[in-house]
Amino acid sequence: MAQTTPNHTQTVSGWAAHDTSGKITPYTFKRRENGMNDVTIKVLYCGICHTDLHHVRNDWGITMYPVVPGHEITGLITKVGSNVTEFKAGDRVGVGCLAASCLECEFCKDSQENYCDQIQFTYNGIFWDGSITYGGYSKMLVADQRYVVHVPENLPMDAAAPLLCAGVTVFCPLKDNNMLEEPGKKFGVIGLGGLGHVAVKFGKAFGHHVTVISTSPSKEEEAKDRLGADDFIVSTDAAQMKAGKRSLDFILDTVSAYHSLGPYLELLKVNGTLVVVGAPDKPMDLPSFPLIFGKRVVKGSMTGSMKETQEMMDVCGKYNITCDIETIPPEKINEAFDRLAKNDVKYRFVIDIDAQKPASL
Repeated sequence: MAQTTPNHTQTVSGWAAHDTSGKITPYTFKRRENGMNDVTIKVLYCGICHTDLHHVRNDWGITMYPVVPGHEITGLITKVGSNVTEFKAGDRVGVGCLAASCLECEFCKDSQENYCDQIQFTYNGIFWDGSITYGGYSKMLVADQRYVVHVPENLPMDAAAPLLCAGVTVFCPLKDNNMLEEPGKKFGVIGLGGLGHVAVKFGKAFGHHVTVISTSPSKEEEAKDRLGADDFIVSTDAAQMKAGKRSLDFILDTVSAYHSLGPYLELLKVNGTLVVVGAPDKPMDLPSFPLIFGKRVVKGSMTGSMKETQEMMDVCGKYNITCDIETIPPEKINEAFDRLAKNDVKYRFVIDIDAQKPASL
């Protein structure tokens, strides 16, 4: 394992964290030359995912410093390798969480490479050449064509960026549980943040009755009036939770903070399903009685495969679905991290990579 190989000859400007303080500073590093299967991308925008915050602070104990975060990347192709057939210079493209996989296992061969045992991520991973991967908080990226998708022409590149992680993370559970083809379901979304607000948009686009479940009563107006949710349940209100008992077919849990699943399972009908996509740093409570007495299912789901990611992007193009974002210049990344830790964003920060600091600063 090495930060670079002799093939890493391209000097790139970016932003990295160097220790567990998580502070992001400008960082100059090397990227590999564009290979036969690669595309070179001028990065325009990069979303800030809660995973970035965990990585820069080494909350999960797996960070390899220096770490250049970012896996919600949109940009323009500037160069293609000789084996590249699906992309050309000038194409609008996106790169999500995946950088490499084994290509040989049952999951890779079945277009489920995101579940490959050897999956490597866009940052803080180990690429095929043994180098550490650096993410989208940078001016330029070299990516294997197999892990790149097209961005529909009608979608703005800044608001489309978080779809590469947040979008596909909520899209796949909906697809896997027949929520794309069977409208009219009672669909609950726990948490109205970066993932939750996109889930609401998908739910309405697919013709479902959407209920947002939140600890914050103040979010009801936003959920209903801006995002189109049909109902709203305050999860700390016992009366509301009781009134909602056995009312939902399917629940998507997007919350990344510790919580018990028990009260939410009671909202499901018999044979209902709850899918966890949030990643709390502590184990969640899973009481047995709500499972047993409701014949309910609890599942997990991670980011999607590349086939699913392209499908999700095409669906977003069809329904004009994007993320609600707050765009920031690179020098505001640390401020954005602090606000993200306090859930002070509606609903995703996106770095405008080319934004220049005013001359007066």
